[in-house]
Amino acid sequence: MSTLLAEDDTLYRQHVHSLLMQHLPQFGPVYMASNGREALELYRQHRPNFLLLDIRMPEMSGIEVARQVWSEQPSTRIIFWSHFADEVYVRELHKIVPPQTVYGYLLKNCSDEKLVSAIQAVVQDEQCVIDREVRGVDSRSQNKITGLSDAEYEVLIDIALGLTDQAIAARRFLSRRGVTNRLRNLYDKLEVSNDQIESEEWGTTFSLRARAIRLAFKRGLINAQLLDEEEVHLDHWLSRYRLEPLD
Repeated sequence: MSTLLAEDDTLYRQHVHSLLMQHLPQFGPVYMASNGREALELYRQHRPNFLLLDIRMPEMSGIEVARQVWSEQPSTRIIFWSHFADEVYVRELHKIVPPQTVYGYLLKNCSDEKLVSAIQAVVQDEQCVIDREVRGVDSRSQNKITGLSDAEYEVLIDIALGLTDQAIAARRFLSRRGVTNRLRNLYDKLEVSNDQIESEEWGTTFSLRARAIRLAFKRGLINAQLLDEEEVHLDHWLSRYRLEPLD
């Protein structure tokens, strides 16, 4: 039995290491990484049975580490440990968790006892352990009324990156009507129109496009890290048209 602990915060990393040594010494040795790329290198070097991964880490996210680990060994037990229950992470996890795989998702405000208990449940008892707040986000994400389809999520990313309807149509191989339909569905699911105010003095109060981006940030559907990653994909697409990439 061995464990890989990946956490970029030194104090958290040392604290969890101490917990493992004190309460679960049979899970040793414990290999420690301070970023995602180092975590993946240590995994491939030592092939630990259990991984405790922070989600937001330098160089590579915990979710990307898990994706590559599970592609090589789907039965590996992983617990994601994060400050965040953002819907963007829940969506990403749904895409990478192999069928029948046992895993966990805990928030860092949980007690030491809960963390130790969750590790035992996932590794020894083969039970998934998902934080209640994360389960709520997951339920909303999977709901047909409130959850975004992949197509609607793509158009959200595109408008957050600043693309026009014409550019979205070209990038996603859509007609202008197709873009309009996706935007309408996106606005409905984000309830953008609920905030709209009509005034005789200035007309409509909000730009639906900008308001959708604001509500998506508030809901945790997008964040700065995601948009930085998507900017790279956008630059690659723009390079096909010999346009200057964005700074």
